[in-house]
Amino acid sequence: MYHDGVTAPEAPKSTRRGELLGLAAQLFAERGLRATTVRDIADAAGILSGSLYHHFDSKESMVDEILRGFLDDLFGRYREIVAEGLSSRDTLEALVIASYESFDRWHAAVAIYQAEAKRLSESERFTYIAEYNREFRALWHQVLANGVADGSFRAELDVELAYRFLRDTVWVAVRWYQPGGGTITVDNLAKQYLTIVLDGLTASRAPGE
Repeated sequence: MYHDGVTAPEAPKSTRRGELLGLAAQLFAERGLRATTVRDIADAAGILSGSLYHHFDSKESMVDEILRGFLDDLFGRYREIVAEGLSSRDTLEALVIASYESFDRWHAAVAIYQAEAKRLSESERFTYIAEYNREFRALWHQVLANGVADGSFRAELDVELAYRFLRDTVWVAVRWYQPGGGTITVDNLAKQYLTIVLDGLTASRAPGE
């Protein structure tokens, strides 16, 4: 699983708390976690730093809530897709679409995750990141392996390399995709990506051409 413009994540337990978490997510995504201070967040919200601590006990707790909300939502959707019992190709397509849909729902969180997950996962507070990464690998790996076994995908497919390619290329688009800010929608993004991955770039030729 990798920013420029960002939108607030869906995580409001109260209106004000949700607003503060959204502002924090935007700043974390734009500046990075280390460069963003509690005072930066408070200034953006127009409050004193001390007032922010009425809602969150630390900067880390804000990051934690942002990432947990995103990952819980994403993997909940992944599990629903797998449970539907679709064909291997349809399952892969649905997983890709769900991934891109998270760009609109959790754009800032996705950007934070792509930039910070490796470092954060070394902290005891964020051990769930590694757990989700293992689930992600197992889930996508199995879909590809099933597709090879049932003939949906090429028999010579290197499942591990295909998994790594999909993992990296799906999520890198968060660096330049702008939610609601241009002609590219997540539907179009997913459609074009799947066309390239599953059908290729070369147009088919009629016999004899």
